[in-house]
Amino acid sequence: MTTYVALLRGINVGGKKRVPMQTLRELLAGLGCGSVRTHLNSGNAVFTHPSAGAEELARGLEQAIERELGFPVTCMVRDAGELRRVVDGNPFAGRDVDPARFVVTFLTAPADPAAVADLDPEAYAPEEFVLAGRELYVYYAEGIRDAKLAKVLTERRLGTAGTGRNWNTITKLATMAEETAEAEAAEASGE
Repeated sequence: MTTYVALLRGINVGGKKRVPMQTLRELLAGLGCGSVRTHLNSGNAVFTHPSAGAEELARGLEQAIERELGFPVTCMVRDAGELRRVVDGNPFAGRDVDPARFVVTFLTAPADPAAVADLDPEAYAPEEFVLAGRELYVYYAEGIRDAKLAKVLTERRLGTAGTGRNWNTITKLATMAEETAEAEAAEASGE
């Protein structure tokens, strides 16, 4: 049994693309997922599945949402180990970084490092970013509303879709995923 985290893009914002968390839990259960839990109202779910992979689950969830709710939603799914690597790979670890202004964008596919190679870090200071495969770590030191990097680190530049979560949400999801994996392991061993 593998534990996963699903991150839905652009739902429940401004009254558009409403996906109630109860509906999200039901859709995941309909895909054969177990131990389904949601976090916040922005499309975060932790769950288990006995055999499907992350990409298969993402596509299945996208299809279920479109079929049941009538609109497309891009979904990113990572297994618990991948999410733990995102947390452990924090390029800003050990620094005084406001977790509410530190965002990780989870991408549907790895972005080409050449897409951001021409960005001069000094031109965007005190904002900072690190592209690491399918994740983009960004620290919006003065907030995201007027952030210069938010205007240039776009889907068009990166060549792939993504969805961002602040560091508080990511660490909470990682904890939830670890708790779910531990509970599944304990149940499997008969404890």
